Amino acid sequence: MMHRIHPIRLTTIAIVGLTAACGSDSDGPAGTGGQAAVLVGAGDIARCGSEATAATAALLDDIPGVVFTTGDNAGDDGSLESYENCYDPTWGRHKSRTRPAPGNHDYSAPNAAGYFQYFGNVAGDPSKGYYSYDVGDWHIVVLNSVKDEVDTSKGSEQEQWLRADLAATDKECVLAYWHHPRFYSHPSWTKNFSVMPFWQALYEAGAEIVVNGHFHQYERYAPQDPEGALDQETGIRQFTVGTGGHWLYSPQPAAPNIEARNNDTYGVLKLTLERGSYAWEFVPAAGGSFTDSGQGTCH
Repeated sequence: MMHRIHPIRLTTIAIVGLTAACGSDSDGPAGTGGQAAVLVGAGDIARCGSEATAATAALLDDIPGVVFTTGDNAGDDGSLESYENCYDPTWGRHKSRTRPAPGNHDYSAPNAAGYFQYFGNVAGDPSKGYYSYDVGDWHIVVLNSVKDEVDTSKGSEQEQWLRADLAATDKECVLAYWHHPRFYSHPSWTKNFSVMPFWQALYEAGAEIVVNGHFHQYERYAPQDPEGALDQETGIRQFTVGTGGHWLYSPQPAAPNIEARNNDTYGVLKLTLERGSYAWEFVPAAGGSFTDSGQGTCH
């Protein structure tokens, strides 16, 4: 499935060298016009005094590009104090190049006030928490999967915005990230239906990659359709990277179509985004030995 090219754009808001919030037609600082761009990050990140949080932040010091977060960024309460005291001394070193997504613990503070106060305009409209931007030859979509706070259902304002945003981009390759994964390893249940509308819209638009957090582990899936069937030609590759610094989960029975997984290594996912292709690398924090890498092409 190829991306359609459209001559229109949605309203845009320029933020710190990237065009974001409601669609985008600007290449960010990580690359333009055929030059490789880099996205690097994780979710479930900051705990005060956590050696693991400090270790994953140290990885970012040596990796250029745009930093992403996939939610639950600061402690369990999402307060501004947690952001200032736990996140800011570590991952906050890279705040100026960070494009975050919120998680359910960020909403432990009413309306995720700490999250939106800390990140400011780059986090999007505080009543929504979703936005998009371009980096290099890729279109990046950031969504809000906290369904009790912002509707994720089919026909919702967020789903309609997503479809309009995808229709407006002329970028060949699309990546999206948010907190709660569609697919995950669990003894009794392996699919999250609340984000099915996101997957359906992205799949129909020919998106390549989805990155999530929430589960404190690393998982990489083969390309799948929204129902979880293998689809090597037009499927979306999901990464779950809840390895930013919170305690890691114990191993669970593997969900279908997992190609790589790990439950004992903190680290970040580095995505190198080329024109028409991409490469991934899980970079372990100091003391970790697990790695994962590979390449893919855009649809």
